[in-house]
Amino acid sequence: NSDLDTGLELTEILPLMTYWEQVRGLYRPFECSLRSGSSDVYLHEMPGGQYTNLKFQAASLGLGDQWDKVKNSYAAANRLMGDIVKVTPSSKVVGDMAQFMVSNNLTEEEVLEQAPQLSFPTSVVEYFQGYIGQPYGGFPALQKDVVGELPIIEGRPGASMPDQNLRELRRDLTEKYANSTIRSTDVLSAALYPAVFDTFQLKKTMYSDLAVLPTKSFLVPLDSDEEVEIQLETGKSFVVTYKALGELKPNGFRDVFFEINGIPRVVEVFDKTLQKAGAAGASMANVKERADPAVLGSVGAPMAGDVIEVKVKEGDNVEAGAPLLVMSAMKMETTVAAPCSGHLQHLAVATGDSLKAGDLVVMIEES
Repeated sequence: NSDLDTGLELTEILPLMTYWEQVRGLYRPFECSLRSGSSDVYLHEMPGGQYTNLKFQAASLGLGDQWDKVKNSYAAANRLMGDIVKVTPSSKVVGDMAQFMVSNNLTEEEVLEQAPQLSFPTSVVEYFQGYIGQPYGGFPALQKDVVGELPIIEGRPGASMPDQNLRELRRDLTEKYANSTIRSTDVLSAALYPAVFDTFQLKKTMYSDLAVLPTKSFLVPLDSDEEVEIQLETGKSFVVTYKALGELKPNGFRDVFFEINGIPRVVEVFDKTLQKAGAAGASMANVKERADPAVLGSVGAPMAGDVIEVKVKEGDNVEAGAPLLVMSAMKMETTVAAPCSGHLQHLAVATGDSLKAGDLVVMIEES
């Protein structure tokens, strides 16, 4: 009864409510447990879209029971960055910094005091280098301690970025991934996120194209006798039924029993849980050494994650600040740097190892 009447009939809109209730039920396993508004957003200033993602990421890094601490550290990380505008990708930088602080039990003051010796996440280092632009008001004084001797980009990053030959990139990708069909979207992905694209192609090589799996089956293990229909293409699908998991073998593998369209099948897979220290059934050989916080040369993992590249070997002489290895966890890469100069006595990790925060990485004898 006003000029603002939409003209929509309520009875026609109600079926949408039923639809979204069903959608909500489907995605309930992936919700972050937030059921209502929260006034603490005025304290941490975390964007709403990032809140759910960061909570899931924190849980995956073993910080789920410290979520309140993560939120407080997010506010502190924002101040350390210079109280920046938080949108993708700047919000991710603040989130990475917050989780780094919680993983290492660091306060805002301790970050400022210990910055030259800390191995910050790659996203944080690149932020202070100017990779995503210049923050309003300029970088805070922390920039010098984080960046060290690394180059700094002045002005807009794209202005000094060299041109990208997409045709040449497509040719290189076609040669590198001969078993894959390289599409235009693949070329753009490789140009924008080369490391992520390489990881994606590696996963495809190892496990084939997992895009055909339903989202829930990709993220959550099947229960015994649970069925899932997989459609390879239009008119071509099959039903997989998970049956049972076999006993652990001496070589670390297990038999997985399942059915495809009712026909029994079995495949041998490696039990990755053995790589986690303290996992059920894990032997003492799988328990990682721990770094000694009281010894500067005893370098520990700054946070939980996987080792994706080792840059040194035992016997090397390293300088303070030299990169030792690169870790990755939930899209967050961290380059672990040497806190001091000296002789690398012991290398405790290898590429592919899964580490917890504080696990020993290397032992350096100070010179």
